[in-house]
Amino acid sequence: MTVPRITPDTDTLRRLPKAVLHDHLDGGLRPATLVELADTIGHTLPTTDPDELAAWYVEAAGSGDLVRYIATFEHTLAVMQTREGLLRTAEEYVLDLAADGVVYGEVRYAPELMTKGGLTLSEVVEAVQEGLAAGMAGAAAAGTPVRVGTLLCGMRMFDRTREVADMVVAFRDAGVVGFDIAGAEDGFPAADHLDAFEHLRRESVPFTIHAGEAHGLPSIHQAVQLCGAQRIGHGVRITEDIVDGELGRLAGWVRDRRIALEMCPTSNLQTGAAGSIATHPVTALKDLGFRVTLNTDNRLVSGTTMTREMSLLVEQAGWTVEDLRAVTVNAVKSAFLPFDERNALLRDVVLPGYDSVR
Repeated sequence: MTVPRITPDTDTLRRLPKAVLHDHLDGGLRPATLVELADTIGHTLPTTDPDELAAWYVEAAGSGDLVRYIATFEHTLAVMQTREGLLRTAEEYVLDLAADGVVYGEVRYAPELMTKGGLTLSEVVEAVQEGLAAGMAGAAAAGTPVRVGTLLCGMRMFDRTREVADMVVAFRDAGVVGFDIAGAEDGFPAADHLDAFEHLRRESVPFTIHAGEAHGLPSIHQAVQLCGAQRIGHGVRITEDIVDGELGRLAGWVRDRRIALEMCPTSNLQTGAAGSIATHPVTALKDLGFRVTLNTDNRLVSGTTMTREMSLLVEQAGWTVEDLRAVTVNAVKSAFLPFDERNALLRDVVLPGYDSVR
């Protein structure tokens, strides 16, 4: 049944069920938590006022430079080197998603960046999974249940991607649902990590790849055609293969094979991958039939939430409830979950939630 083209208000947006596939754990800490944990370990922050710190993150990340954007993670990673820091940040991560109306989320992080305090890769993953489980239990008890799966990231600038892929396989029955590679895209091609991707394919583990953000079509081509990614992180530069609505061969392949694009509008504005919300490729790609999904990327760094991302598209790009429903359905269909579980989430949670706003 078709949802009417309703322009939702803020209260409606907050109530809508949401699904987020592209969100980094180390980019979503609460400012107050960051201040407290930094004080505990003696780490110096730009400011110890939580509101000022939140503003500093948004300003620093808004330079239009992906490298500087990534550098803002120095402080969040500093407080995520202990079991206690990981437990707290993971639990709060889930509770914050639930408070924003998210019913399904996939959180990603690079465990190799959290071993400076002496934790092993396995110990990092175990701590994060324990924290996420506590968050899901707390959200359910509060009447706002949310399911969160984990993506482990290899860093494309380093050489531990195969180790991280092994961790995904080892924890696949403990809440880890897939793999990703992240980090500076330009100059660090995905194809350099074929060993990890081939291993994951042999083990029947799904993966996504950051591509088409700081680098263009060759990055997307490698991710899809050489590495075999089931989803693309960002992918905004797929538009370089579309002229006057006509799709080139790569763009056509991505659309026709329903390879999901994990689009993050506010983040893309900060890194210079898009010029404005009104002209962000997410709208045009949605209208052309691509399987676009809406995501936050890094909630602290971008000063955003799923509700805010929706609000911006409604206010500046003319999106309606029907549009938001479409990208939410896309996200659930593309989740790294078994088919029957995706269908149940759509049938029992997402579609009834959108039907309720009529």
